[in-house]
Amino acid sequence: MKTIKIIIERNEDGFWGYAENEKAIVGGGNTVQECKQDVLDCIETLKELDEENKPGFLDKDYMLVYKFDTASLLNYYKGIFTNSALERITGINQKQIQHYASGHRNPRLEQRLKIESALHNLGKELLAVEL
Repeated sequence: MKTIKIIIERNEDGFWGYAENEKAIVGGGNTVQECKQDVLDCIETLKELDEENKPGFLDKDYMLVYKFDTASLLNYYKGIFTNSALERITGINQKQIQHYASGHRNPRLEQRLKIESALHNLGKELLAVEL
């Protein structure tokens, strides 16, 4: 199965998404959700092209993976994760997290990986929950 990595970045107009490893896949919107939907709409439009112009990945199984810059990710999930909650799961000070979310500071690779790892671990933990 082919993995198509969609990069989502914040800009002055909202959010912009594009495929890192495929041509012609783009999208945008005022919110991350609108941007993701626009990317999906773009892929649906590509499916309507004639066979000569249709991208080859559409003939096979594929999955989309979304890659965010740190500020976009933190802003997208700010209604779900408070800076206090992120401090608890990452060990990164709340003030530093706020600097990352506002874009005033960019985290070093080590800090980005710490945030990513903490979120993945939380996801694994939640997948194991039964009610």
